[in-house]
Amino acid sequence: MFDYESLRLIWWVLVAVLLIGYAVMDGYDLGVGIQLPFVAKSDDERRVLINSIGPFWDGNQVWLILGAGAVFAAWPMIYATAFSGMYAALLLVLFALFLRPVGFDYRSKLESPAWRSFWDYALFIGGLVPALVIGVAFGNFLLGVPFHFDETMRSFYTGSLWQLLNPFALLTGLVSVAMLTMHGASFLLIKTEGGIQQRALRTSRWSAMATIILFAIAGYFMMHGVEGFRVVSTIDPSAPSNPLTKEVIHEAGAWMARYEQYPLLWLAPMLGFAAAALVLMLGDKKPGLSFIASGTSVAGIAATAGLTLFPFIMPSSTHPSQSLLMWDATSSEHTLGLMLVAAAIFMPLILMYTSWVFRVMRGKVTLQHIADNDHSSY
Repeated sequence: MFDYESLRLIWWVLVAVLLIGYAVMDGYDLGVGIQLPFVAKSDDERRVLINSIGPFWDGNQVWLILGAGAVFAAWPMIYATAFSGMYAALLLVLFALFLRPVGFDYRSKLESPAWRSFWDYALFIGGLVPALVIGVAFGNFLLGVPFHFDETMRSFYTGSLWQLLNPFALLTGLVSVAMLTMHGASFLLIKTEGGIQQRALRTSRWSAMATIILFAIAGYFMMHGVEGFRVVSTIDPSAPSNPLTKEVIHEAGAWMARYEQYPLLWLAPMLGFAAAALVLMLGDKKPGLSFIASGTSVAGIAATAGLTLFPFIMPSSTHPSQSLLMWDATSSEHTLGLMLVAAAIFMPLILMYTSWVFRVMRGKVTLQHIADNDHSSY
């Protein structure tokens, strides 16, 4: 049905959609976790926040599983290199995510304030650490990751966890934390009322402002301080995957040059800025529209990173010509074709399931609801 070149492009788009879908769908419950110890002022208010995301958070994890599975099957070299090289960072994310199901289920089992406070901060860590580390990872992709291949195509990562925590990557990590906090606060505008909603409104405003400012600062450094990568040899997009047959250079302005070449790329960062500004203006006047705007801002910012890198997926800072591109790091044509059939079946099912859950679980979570369902609520 599709040739190899088209399948590679389709799977770049599909993986991008899955990763953006994870940022948007799981992003708001990570954002609620980040706000848990601060927006809610009492035990019952914290239970309101937890139960506002209770019906959604585990289903939203499907987007992460799909994204990781798609990377494993469609881009095996990316999976092997990134997951082995950034092993410590990925373990940090996984251990933080482990705190979430345990925290949701165990928090209200005992009446002890110390017990519940411990799990509140565990859920806070479970929201903050993934948001920060995933943002840091994308910052390092833009800078280039220190890896190379030997003659047998074994990948070797020559960096460390501490090298990942460089200033630019920490800045992109803060962008991620700010935008997901904004997204979570916008979700709380829909699901809560009274004092919780007013505190969530203040959080949505300052986090939207922080998102705009930090994203602008990151863009400034992209223009003036971050060296990009450029392919200077001819690539056959229908040839078998082999990342050792091209020539890539590392030079200042390479990332921004593609925005000059393809001006439509500016739509992604403009969407990120404009939608965050809309969150600022809407507030609690139209909470549903504010939530859509925050999700659109998250999608725009995430798309900016992907479009800036294109066609690179994982550039190498130490051996630029061994960088991994969408044209030379994919599975076989047959594998991509079979996976496309599976995606055509399961993606609509996931979208229908997600829509159904939002429809059935619509409405606010109130303090009275927690009191009336004390033993069945989180």
